[in-house]
Amino acid sequence: MELPKHYDHFAAEGKWYPHWMQKGYFRSVPDNREPYTVVIPPPNVTGVLHMGHMLNNTIQDVLVRRARMQGKNACWVPGTDHASIATEAKVVRLLAEQGIKKSVIGREKFLEHAHAWKDKYGGVILEQLKKLGASCDWDRTRFTMEPKLSEAVLDVFIDLHKKGLVYRGQRMVNWDPVALTAVSDEEVIHKEVNSRLFHVRYAVEGEKDTWVTIATTRPETILGDSAVAVHPEDERYAHRKGKRVLVPLIGRSIPIIFDEYVEREFGTGALKVTPAHDVNDYELGKKHQLETIDILEANGTLSAAAQLHIGEDRFAARKKIVKELEDKGHLVKIEDIKNKVGYSERTDAVIEPRLSLQWFVKMSELAKPALEVVLDGRVRLHPQKFTNTYKYWMENVRDWCISRQLWWGQQIPAWYNDAGDAAVCRTEVEATAQFKAAGQSINGIKQDEDVVDTWFSSWLWPISVFDGFENPDNADIKYYYPTNDLVTAPEILFFWVARMIMAGLEYRGEVPFKNVYLTGIVRDKQGRKMSKSLGNSPDPLELIEKFGADGVRVGMLLTSPAGNDLPYDDSLCEQGRNFSNKIWNAFRLVKGWSVADRPQPASSEAAVAWMRSRIAGSTTEIDGLFDQFRISEALMATYKLIWDDLCSWYLESIKPAFANGVGEPIDKKTYEATITLFEDVLKLLHPFMPFLSEEVWHLLRDRNEGEDIIVTPWPKGGEGDAKLNAEVQHAFDLVTSVRNLRNGKGMSPKDAIDVQVKGRAPMRPAVSTLVGKLANVGAIAEAETVAQGAITFLVGTTEYAVDPGGELDTEAEVKKAEEELTYLRGFLNAVDKKLSNERFVNGAPPAVLENERKKKADAEAKIKALEERLAVLK
Repeated sequence: MELPKHYDHFAAEGKWYPHWMQKGYFRSVPDNREPYTVVIPPPNVTGVLHMGHMLNNTIQDVLVRRARMQGKNACWVPGTDHASIATEAKVVRLLAEQGIKKSVIGREKFLEHAHAWKDKYGGVILEQLKKLGASCDWDRTRFTMEPKLSEAVLDVFIDLHKKGLVYRGQRMVNWDPVALTAVSDEEVIHKEVNSRLFHVRYAVEGEKDTWVTIATTRPETILGDSAVAVHPEDERYAHRKGKRVLVPLIGRSIPIIFDEYVEREFGTGALKVTPAHDVNDYELGKKHQLETIDILEANGTLSAAAQLHIGEDRFAARKKIVKELEDKGHLVKIEDIKNKVGYSERTDAVIEPRLSLQWFVKMSELAKPALEVVLDGRVRLHPQKFTNTYKYWMENVRDWCISRQLWWGQQIPAWYNDAGDAAVCRTEVEATAQFKAAGQSINGIKQDEDVVDTWFSSWLWPISVFDGFENPDNADIKYYYPTNDLVTAPEILFFWVARMIMAGLEYRGEVPFKNVYLTGIVRDKQGRKMSKSLGNSPDPLELIEKFGADGVRVGMLLTSPAGNDLPYDDSLCEQGRNFSNKIWNAFRLVKGWSVADRPQPASSEAAVAWMRSRIAGSTTEIDGLFDQFRISEALMATYKLIWDDLCSWYLESIKPAFANGVGEPIDKKTYEATITLFEDVLKLLHPFMPFLSEEVWHLLRDRNEGEDIIVTPWPKGGEGDAKLNAEVQHAFDLVTSVRNLRNGKGMSPKDAIDVQVKGRAPMRPAVSTLVGKLANVGAIAEAETVAQGAITFLVGTTEYAVDPGGELDTEAEVKKAEEELTYLRGFLNAVDKKLSNERFVNGAPPAVLENERKKKADAEAKIKALEERLAVLK
């Protein structure tokens, strides 16, 4: 069969993914094997594949494919999140284009439209993940708003309410005045913007021409002020105790209060207090029993409580108020500043802190055990540096606002009667019974209009995907839970990961996963986060088309150590594609050889033994890197094993010679060994490059039905032959030195040369034959002294010499040796300083210490050899 000159990724991807699906390799059901379980961080049902998804899902697939090859029952559960705000916003826009208003058609009709949109467009991202090679069990695909998962959400809400952990109260929330809903902290994007700081003076009541000056970026909120606060130890205001000031423009009398919260060094040391419109002011207001004056309506217009500009948009009113403050002598000055302003992730509206009656989860009681399991290692974060971040968040946890003023989502299972009493239960019938039992009115019963926060469904994900709420003892939940590894982004460590740990401990008494691998953020060459708005995010599907799925997978992982951002450039994917081509070309080279039943050369025997040893040692190294979740480094170890060891050295070492322009046949023993070695590296490669590895696997030799690499056992590691490895590496270093010498001296590589070694060559004879073959060296002769006029060079600490075949440029050789000697003495001095440092010696791990001592010994040996060489030359 004639092999294509180039690897055709379109053909391979189009062939093998359907094949894997048809064979049921991704399907998992409980059996007697060890389970390996991963639940996908469910992407928004509205979403399409972006670079962050590519990175996250490539890592998940690498872990799952390796586990499958290790003989584990690998189960990767896919699914999507209903994404309340994002989906509702899309459907509202869609309806508006048709002239339909959400408020006119009502909840039931709106939800019909939303479900129809979801059925038509939702889940596109899951189909796109298949292009990447994601080996999910698609039969297990779940959706956070499907009936069973919604039932679980409502049951948990009711259960936590019974336990006193869910309550209704008025609190300060992030309010989106466009979406008209509270939003979670993670749905607020803080942007640095050009802003203005307005210094405004308040008249002291009862005193003529006496003022207190404050500074604010939101002058419209002055109309809601309830006090001016200063520090109790600020001498500038000590005489103001018991005094009051007048709110500019409206003249309302408010007290001057004293509180240590105020930073006296900041600005004038005086702070306006607006309890209805700032989180910290709200806390101050509660502490000092201040009036709460809400000057904004839900849509961001000024309310009647503002007294001025009623019904006007907050930003339009701001401009007018600034002009009025200036006209009436209250505006002292305006500063141009940069500050961070919160914007809604979904609508890009400026967020308003707003007091609102909402449902909350008490978090402190749930947070304590969730912190404990991370600190004691039952859940391990990779990299570990995030443990401190997690600890800080959990020790400073705030109650979680879980109600959203939306229709798309699970409607809160709370009912109110005409008196405003609340009953938390599933049905109106149950609510009526509860009201009756409490002696309360059963008239005008209505369900709460709000839905729960999307995160309130996704925090149950590792349990609910296995129907663990519907039936806590079903076969799936008992077998697959707790799951093994979670791959997600650090920015949702608290908002999702921590809450899943809480839910797992509360409802299963076990952590939901054992390891959390935290990816970095994909950034462009300028270090900016990739986003649609910046136009700096390439289309992942276009990348797959251009570079192949395997090329993109390798590109995404080449520079993405856990927890560190990925500086993306298309050249990374190009490098991945080049790697595909390198492997393909190596495969074509091997398959292009004719095979003969002839003796195996000593050089080939040595090369085969060395390559086996390298694969065994590399497999152990790669396994160790996987165990530490150093996925990027595991890829690099695989990459180097194939590119450097297999392609650059091994295949060159065994390649048959050419005679009269025709390649000689390779001996059968070496050929068969090479096919097996190629298979071994393909197994290591498969998790990273599934399509290419499956394609080459099947072309290397005939396979029986079901002999696919995806289910082939993962190779077993070993120590390798350290002595052989060192000898062969020395041989390759010698080959490189001889080649460099030829190039530098203009010596033809076609002319065989003899090499002298001072003392004994640190290589067995079979290994020495590799030097002969690769560097066209006739013989390596051992000698006590190097011949006069020979060019010498060091390989490690061993001195070699070559007769240049003419007069030696002694002056140039002396200069070269002296330069090298100067460098080595400096190097030795640095090593000696380290080894004479008591703190270093006492604190360094034994392996590091041993390595430094070896460096010292090597440097000393090289210096001795160079000094002897210089003595001869001079």
